[in-house]
Amino acid sequence: MHQKLLKSAHYIELGSYQYWPVLVPRGIRLYTYEQIPVFLKDNPYITDGYRAYLPSRLCLKSLFILSNETVNIWSHLLGFFIFFTLGIYDMTSVLPSASASREDFVICSICLFCFQVCMLCSVGYHLFCCHRSEKTSRRWMALDYAGISIGILGCYVSGVFYAFYCNNYWRQVYLITVLAMILAVFFAQIHPSYLTQQWHRLRSVIFCSVSGYGVIPTIHWVWLNGGVGAAIVQEFAPRVIVMYVIAAVAFLFYISKVPERYFPEFSYCNRSSDYECLVLSHMLISKTMH
Repeated sequence: MHQKLLKSAHYIELGSYQYWPVLVPRGIRLYTYEQIPVFLKDNPYITDGYRAYLPSRLCLKSLFILSNETVNIWSHLLGFFIFFTLGIYDMTSVLPSASASREDFVICSICLFCFQVCMLCSVGYHLFCCHRSEKTSRRWMALDYAGISIGILGCYVSGVFYAFYCNNYWRQVYLITVLAMILAVFFAQIHPSYLTQQWHRLRSVIFCSVSGYGVIPTIHWVWLNGGVGAAIVQEFAPRVIVMYVIAAVAFLFYISKVPERYFPEFSYCNRSSDYECLVLSHMLISKTMH
């Protein structure tokens, strides 16, 4: 019986490890940090719960097991369905009842579409990062970064459009600038070293710069509307501040590797999970501002 189970399991050669079964009789095997391939070793403080060495079919199957990526996967799936539902509600109820213009429909559609793409790209990466092919895993990582850029674009397009609704010149200036920055990020991702660990800090700097750029049109918007004492500024400025505070906290969680740095038992609910939930909150606040 034992030999039959071994024969039915799928095996794959793993460098210094002689052979490890990809499947055990009742599911997909989880690995410790020491057992996973080098390209998955992003955070040494997450000590176990890793999926690894899986073909595409088993990556999909791993959606329903508990691993250190479970919260990441399902939080993004939840985010996708939230934005999808909001899109249907806005298009069929909110905008028609407000006698919205065609431009309003287009901008709202772009915003929600960008958020949905961002969520789905992250779902794909966290689901398939454990693929047995490093090349495939890297492709999904690249798609995840592209999705983040698209999500940032969605925030900017809707925010700039409505903030400078009565000032067509500055609206075009900021929209063109943002599009140029996002395109520059896409071109940077083509570089062979972009997804390597050596460029980890540079990637963080790039995305912080793109996100932080929003401070410039925000200050300009405050000035054009009469300063911090203006009624419209008093109404929207607190939400903008909350958005940036959430983004800053999410980034601090990400770079500091908290809580798993100090609490190893948080391998299954780690800084990446905290980061993703905060990003989802950030996008929801951004959506409610328009």
